[in-house]
Amino acid sequence: MSLTTPDTYMADDPAGDFPLVQLLTPEGERVSHPDFAYEGDDDSIRDLYRDLFLMRRMDFEAQALQRHGELGLWAPSQGQEAAQIGSGRALRKQDFAFPTYREHGVALVRGVDPALLLGMFRGVELGGWDPAERGFALYSIIIGAQTLHATGYAMGLTLDDAVGHNDPDRDAAVIAYFGDGATSQGSVNEALDWAAVFNAPVVFFCQNNQYAISASTDRQSRGPIAQRASGFGFTGVRVDGNDVLACHAVTTQALQKARDGQGPSLIEAYTYRMGAHTTSDDPTRYREAAEVETWRLKDPIERVKRYLQVQGTPQQFFDDLEAEAEELGKHLRETCKSLPEPDLAALFDQVYVDGATPELLEQKNDYLRFRDSFERSDEPSGVVEAEGTSA
Repeated sequence: MSLTTPDTYMADDPAGDFPLVQLLTPEGERVSHPDFAYEGDDDSIRDLYRDLFLMRRMDFEAQALQRHGELGLWAPSQGQEAAQIGSGRALRKQDFAFPTYREHGVALVRGVDPALLLGMFRGVELGGWDPAERGFALYSIIIGAQTLHATGYAMGLTLDDAVGHNDPDRDAAVIAYFGDGATSQGSVNEALDWAAVFNAPVVFFCQNNQYAISASTDRQSRGPIAQRASGFGFTGVRVDGNDVLACHAVTTQALQKARDGQGPSLIEAYTYRMGAHTTSDDPTRYREAAEVETWRLKDPIERVKRYLQVQGTPQQFFDDLEAEAEELGKHLRETCKSLPEPDLAALFDQVYVDGATPELLEQKNDYLRFRDSFERSDEPSGVVEAEGTSA
């Protein structure tokens, strides 16, 4: 099954009645597939392993910071490293990614300083990177909203004549990340429909981690998520979401199809959330420990490590990477604690490009009076006046 036609086929597999694309087994053995192949060499696989390893370290450091009271919340991503790194590395510079709030690995490979991800979870900023510079939108908290944003952006690429030229430096595509729970949102289905009707160059990448907070996938859908694509008139494919090589290969083909002007695709990365939905969640209340242990044997990082060890990768490579991860952890801890407290009044200055309306200015002054009420009476008030009015 390739991504060039909307055809699908059924076969028995561990994930249900829909085929899984797999190129690297949990035991670390390379396997072939009739329609997808990873074209990189062992050096490129070592690069992927580095990304996987650093992503997990970033995730663990952030969870520790939250437990120490330095972050208000964190959305863990352990177990989903292969889905994010594999797909993220398939993007070209001119492509654009629309994340949820868990795509820490995609941010990493798009060149976003991992420390910048902490600001939102610390509650001091809305996002500290330039989306246009990195080709990576700010995190989306509203479930499924980013799929509409991605579809609109992709339609814009078509209107800007940025697809279908067989030019690797010009043709662009979009990828939209979302979880299995988001597929229950109407906005996701609207995005799928619009993308199909307008042949938008967008890849919908669903990380099916088995649980929408506490609701398992089988309580949300009667069939595989990838199968839904055919109902909208385009291709769906299900990939082993713990296999970084397969995720890279499938996403590479889907993105190229989009850049060539052949429309959207839906990828379901069948994976597992090893930890909690967020640090405020207790997954032991809705799933069994035996299930978690079963998936631990399919760890996306360990299978790559096994492969590299068999191929003769020297121990020094792993030792150097461990040292690099230690430096990353130190960077995250130091940066998190040094993030400045925001001036909340500045929020009112960023609503309109051409200045505040009288109503907005009134709201800002209400806030300033409230803020100033906690300061010493001899300190000057921050209240401002609109032109021709009195505060």
